[in-house]
Amino acid sequence: MSNSSDSPSSLPPAVEQIAKVLRLGGWICFWVQLVLGIISSIIFLFAVVLLGRETEAATGGGLFFAVCALVVLGFSIFLSFRYTRLARQLRSHKSSLRPSRADTTKQVKRTLITNLIGMTLTLLAAEAIGGILLGKSLVSGTFVFNPTELEKFTLDIFIVLGNTHIIVAHFIGIVVGLFLLDRLYK
Repeated sequence: MSNSSDSPSSLPPAVEQIAKVLRLGGWICFWVQLVLGIISSIIFLFAVVLLGRETEAATGGGLFFAVCALVVLGFSIFLSFRYTRLARQLRSHKSSLRPSRADTTKQVKRTLITNLIGMTLTLLAAEAIGGILLGKSLVSGTFVFNPTELEKFTLDIFIVLGNTHIIVAHFIGIVVGLFLLDRLYK
């Protein structure tokens, strides 16, 4: 049972507010990125392994960059979870255990940089995949949607979809990181 000195109200209001924002931002970022990362992984597995055909998007570098971005997303998910642990440390009643504003800012910046690297990789993947799809449409001789030609593009479309989910996941990480930085300096 906790006594009155253990209540959150005994913390400075600014620290309590930052802890709440870090906790909320951390959980939102964690779950959104985790769900999108799992969906992207399943899509990539389905597109490449289960369908078993080679696709130019997979062999042309698009999938390589997308998988690298997925690995970076995994690290970002871990860092987002660390936001929640950081919030718990901030709520500590022992000021010696509480991280400083500089340490908290450093953690948020590290996550932001991670998400920017992931976003860069997914954009490189998108460029590679888009170029491959354009090349395929030029080779097929049609610039309009033709359902009979759809099978040539099916795997590539799955890779585009998986890559797009990773872009959104990294974007969420960047938005949450910028929001947290804004809150840290108010």
